[in-house]
Formats: sequence, C-alpha cells, structure tokens
Amino acid sequence: MNPPALAVFGVTHADLPTTDLHRAVRLYAGVLGFSETARGDGWIDLDAGGTITLRLLQVARAEHRTVLRIRVGDVQACVDALVARGLALVYAAERTPELTLAATLQDEDGHTLCVWRHLSEDEYDTVPELPKARTWTPEADSLLKQLLKGVPALFRPLARRKVTRVTESLATTRSSVDTEDVIRGFILASPRVTRERNRKPLLDAGIDVTKYQAEWDAP
Repeated sequence: MNPPALAVFGVTHADLPTTDLHRAVRLYAGVLGFSETARGDGWIDLDAGGTITLRLLQVARAEHRTVLRIRVGDVQACVDALVARGLALVYAAERTPELTLAATLQDEDGHTLCVWRHLSEDEYDTVPELPKARTWTPEADSLLKQLLKGVPALFRPLARRKVTRVTESLATTRSSVDTEDVIRGFILASPRVTRERNRKPLLDAGIDVTKYQAEWDAP
C-alpha cells in the first residue's frame, strides 16, 4: 500500500533564539536591513530577503546555535558594519574554492553569520574553459578567450556558450576549429542591432575587421 501523498509547500521560517530580542532586532533589522513582517509575544518575524522568514525568538538561554549565510553586495563593507556593531570576526574575507568571497562572524548569542558574494570572472585566478564539443586549434582557443575578456563579466558566461556554439557551427566541414572560425563566430553570435559592440575586442586583438564585412552585414 502506497503512503499518502504529502502536501509539502516548503520551508517558511528559520528560528533564531536570542537572549535579547531588541538587541537582535537592532542587528538584523537595523544593520542588515531585514524588514519586520509580524510580531507576537516573545517573537518578531523579519523578511530575510528571500523565501524564508527569520523568526527572532526571546529565550532565557540561546542553547541552539544557527548558521546564517547572507549574500551581500560588498563583503568587506558588511564585515566592517557588523564589527562596528559588536560582532566578533571569526574569519576575515577570503576567496573560496566555490569562487565566492566570504567572511565569518559571530553575534552576541553565538550564532554564526557568513556574509558572501560570488566572484566576478574578472576576479577568477584562471580563465574558464570553453564549452567545446569539437577539436580546436590552440590558437583558436586562446583567441576566443582573449576576445571574451572584452565582454562585461555579467554577460560573459552566456557569451562564452553562444559564441562557442556559433563558432563550431561554422567549421562543420573541417577537422578542427581555427581562428577564422572564431572571428566570424564572435561577430555572428550577436544580433545585428548590437553587433557593433564586438568590434572593439577584435580591434584590440589586432584583427582587421574590414575583412569581415559580410559577417557585420549578415541578418
């Protein structure tokens, strides 16, 4: 007999016990900016900026410790603000193997706060590999990686996938992708209306862009 289906709608709250409810509100609402959504006898709910509500619970003794991972825009600025508020710095901001920048602090109740952000590609120690499905010459691989540096870091992962795909589609009759395929693919991967922005990275790489007028004019 199959067990009955459970109607599970997801996690709604993370409870954070505190010996001083007002102190906790000054930290999590006043410093971190989480807004109050509800309150009752001995508890206050804060919108933690996502799908989970942070519930601050007044207790006589905070026996259960919680770890909060908080994504921020500027890790060091957040660390400085929290230290100024009285939190203890456990680990200073450092890069992680997951390509993030993270720092760890501890509040007065012993809860751990990890403030972090993703590293941009410009901060990586190595250049990400191209998502290749075919054989490329070393020169072609190197050229596309160089050209992609001219794309804003926010859009670079998408550009890497699209340009690689378009470039490989141009070399279907040859055994390997070469630099000519890369140049043409880099131009053609963008819609014609925004294609001009690809000109500068090519010029910076010493490419004579006038040789590829057919690609610039292609629909």
